[in-house]
Amino acid sequence: MKNKHARGYTLVELIVAIGLFALIMVLAAGAYLVMIGIARQTQGITAGINNVSFAVETMARTIRTSTNYGCPTAGTDCSGGPTFSVKDINGDTVTYTSNSGAITEQINSGAAVPLTDSSISITSLLFYSFGVSPGDATQARVTIVVSGTVASGVDKTKTVPFTVETSATMRGSDI
Repeated sequence: MKNKHARGYTLVELIVAIGLFALIMVLAAGAYLVMIGIARQTQGITAGINNVSFAVETMARTIRTSTNYGCPTAGTDCSGGPTFSVKDINGDTVTYTSNSGAITEQINSGAAVPLTDSSISITSLLFYSFGVSPGDATQARVTIVVSGTVASGVDKTKTVPFTVETSATMRGSDI
């Protein structure tokens, strides 16, 4: 004997249930794709800022271990100069400047080599040096301020501004 109350789902109930499930899945997939886009954009910005930090630390390391500071030439203090030169431990003259939106390093009279990635656009590179003049009794120190934008995203159309600042002091005494 069959139970009259034991019935299955009707076709209308199944269509409504599948429709609701599909709607929820479309919304969830859209949110997932937005999160993936934001993660890629964040990774691009992080990679750009890390690249700028690496370039600034490279300059600071060279400055710390060098002699004959100058802005733009050796033995000259400056307050906001765009070019900075040092004589490194090998005796080579190393010059840092901003060229075509990149931080560049030039050794002696060789070609200028970019230190930053193409996703970075440097709008301002300034050097502030103190105590580098001959006969100056203060310890030589340099402050580097870099400003610019980082392009991010798949198409590199979104830009985020940044400013990075660091200081370097000559390891040996110039007194």
